[in-house]
Amino acid sequence: MGRPATKPAELRDGYYIEIRNRNSNSGVKIRRDNSDQMYRAAKEYERSKDVIILGKYKNGKLVESA
Repeated sequence: MGRPATKPAELRDGYYIEIRNRNSNSGVKIRRDNSDQMYRAAKEYERSKDVIILGKYKNGKLVESA
């Protein structure tokens, strides 16, 4: 078990979307290598979930938002 992490996890380089259940405040971030894959994944999940496109991250920081 152990204690929960106090420091947020560093994001790897890539394109991120956030997937949430409808009417939920928390979600899961999903990484893809390029923007085409990111948009394909967003389209796939939007049927049943709320999708937020975050954009491109490099060195743990947002470079360009979608």
